[in-house]
Amino acid sequence: MSDHPEARLEALRQRIREVDRALVTLVGERRDLVLEVGRTKEELGLPVLDPPQEARVVRRAAELARELGVDEELVRDVVWRIVASARDAQEGRTRWGPSLSEEAPE
Repeated sequence: MSDHPEARLEALRQRIREVDRALVTLVGERRDLVLEVGRTKEELGLPVLDPPQEARVVRRAAELARELGVDEELVRDVVWRIVASARDAQEGRTRWGPSLSEEAPE
């Protein structure tokens, strides 16, 4: 990185944009995988919602955060939000807009 503060700042901001893109891509991919798990469980006649499994997933993520020196509570919050989003989608609703079953207004 350049020793010039303005150039260093711009390089850092560019790297943040790159990380943000990767992070958003991974969050979307993870959510899609969870929805596919739900569809597969339906096909198998298994209950789609599994709160004990959700808790295990969050605990595993927190353990990984500790191992990697990442803020454990932040990771717990993010993973719970992803789990909640997938659960809402499986139940046909969303917390951040109209119901997924509602048609968009004309």
